[in-house]
Amino acid sequence: MQLQQTLRKSYKFEGKGLHTGRYATMTLNPAPVNTGIRFVRTDLAGRPEMEALAEYVSNTARSTTITCGECSVATVEHVLSALTGLGIDNAIIEINNVEVPILDGSALPYVEAVSADGLKVQTEPRKFIELKEEVELVNEKTGSVVRLTPSDRLSYDLQIDFDSKVVGVQTASWVPRSTDYVREVAPCRTFVFFHELEFLLNNNLIKGGDVDNAIVIVEHPVSREQIDRMAALFNKPRLNIDEKGYLNNIRLHYPNECARHKLLDLIGDLRLCGGFLKARVTAVRSGHTINTNAAKAVRELIK
Repeated sequence: MQLQQTLRKSYKFEGKGLHTGRYATMTLNPAPVNTGIRFVRTDLAGRPEMEALAEYVSNTARSTTITCGECSVATVEHVLSALTGLGIDNAIIEINNVEVPILDGSALPYVEAVSADGLKVQTEPRKFIELKEEVELVNEKTGSVVRLTPSDRLSYDLQIDFDSKVVGVQTASWVPRSTDYVREVAPCRTFVFFHELEFLLNNNLIKGGDVDNAIVIVEHPVSREQIDRMAALFNKPRLNIDEKGYLNNIRLHYPNECARHKLLDLIGDLRLCGGFLKARVTAVRSGHTINTNAAKAVRELIK
């Protein structure tokens, strides 16, 4: 029998939101048994709060936003992924702005802080989400598939394919207790294609982005002038393209880091099912929309 777990103490994180650029302070706090994961907006009157559940998903444009009444929090997937990967059932997340800080673009800052102290084991057994039938979502236009098959244990298998000569087809997997989330998944950072950056910046979609918190994939030929303009936008003295086709702002932790980050996102989005799944999760070309729609389908199935 697995018992519920929470944090041993509170942990504070600060920084800009990736898409809004707004500076936020966010604190992860211990919580009693059966609390689940709850967000509290400390900057709003009455401190409105909500549980991290799929029915509250309000936007999936390049990140996952959940909203219940006045309480709205954007880019929740990385912190939810970290809490799931660490095996945390109960936590209260206090935040004083609309978007979770992007930090380094991964879940590593969370797991490093929490792992240093270990977890508090609680008195009640963990409540698993067990499926009675398979849940499958397919987007024929994009080729995206997310499938959850009933199983005695949780596992994830994911494949990405961006029709890209740089990224190519990549796969990633996570099986709790046999794959170390802290080392194998948490450090993997978000990524973006170079040709998307200018569009995203012009449309105010990555106000808090910089080349320290994202892998930049250079899929198409670009001029020295384009690279220098991007370096100036991000206040960097000089940037170059490495031999594999990535901007040399950061080094990859793994050759398949892009797939591993998509796995990180999927784990976080599916935590919106409301707890720990007992399922075999298979995903192809997944993204926040299909991930959260799968979580909504599970919520409907278990009601």
